[in-house]
Amino acid sequence: MREKSHIKDIVYGATDGIITTFALVAGVVGAQLSTSVILILGFANLLADGFSMASSDYLGTESENELSTARHPSPLASATITFLSFVVGGFIPLAPYLFFPIGPNSFQKTLIATGIALLLVGSLRGLVARKHFLRTAFETVVVGAIAATIAYGVGAFIQSLI
Repeated sequence: MREKSHIKDIVYGATDGIITTFALVAGVVGAQLSTSVILILGFANLLADGFSMASSDYLGTESENELSTARHPSPLASATITFLSFVVGGFIPLAPYLFFPIGPNSFQKTLIATGIALLLVGSLRGLVARKHFLRTAFETVVVGAIAATIAYGVGAFIQSLI
């Protein structure tokens, strides 16, 4: 049997990295906290959540391999690809805070960079899955927008309480 591809690991890692990091940035912006908080929490999230996802992917792939006679990707390869995809994708929402002057439109730059990244990952998912790429791109952007809206609202709400 042919070994399965790593497309799940790439799509899952990159999409989750982009969305969770952007949601974190949105929550910090909603709470009106400083840029240093965005960068500290953003990079802590990249590495800790990326490691957590990779570990979970490893354990899940290993379990799947033990229960199935079909050939599956190597657990270590799946974990590594998930981690790298998460970190690369999750870096995108932080990049504007590192490479552009910090100012009142920093969050808008992050919004644009994140939107483009989600459109690309969603489009690629559609092409690989042989679904209409605009539909899968739209789905991916909507999921990211909902997550960021929730995080922004929580940040703003908690800030109003303290």
